[in-house]
Amino acid sequence: MQVLWELKQAFVKDVVEHLPKPKPATTTVSTIIRILEGKGFVDHEAFGTTYRYFPIVSIEAYKAFAAGKLLNSYFGNSVENMFSFFLKQDKVDLKEADEILKLIEDLKKKQK
Repeated sequence: MQVLWELKQAFVKDVVEHLPKPKPATTTVSTIIRILEGKGFVDHEAFGTTYRYFPIVSIEAYKAFAAGKLLNSYFGNSVENMFSFFLKQDKVDLKEADEILKLIEDLKKKQK
């Protein structure tokens, strides 16, 4: 998805070219793009037997989908459980945690 957002539209070979080494097989990338299309994230324009793909969801919409799926599937829909997990895995440092707490405090002030 990130390559498609960057390129705006691309053939499978273009996507493969933009991926880091070791590059996956063209058939692998094609399969993933077709799965993304089936889920409604990507569409295509046909040029004979070749397709040019383009994203039809924004990065923000995709983030919301992915984060919601992660939260629901692995953390019982609990932000607290997810945040705790990332803290324990050292994925969030104390500075970031303080920034998150500030965001929470700002949100509380706005809700009053």
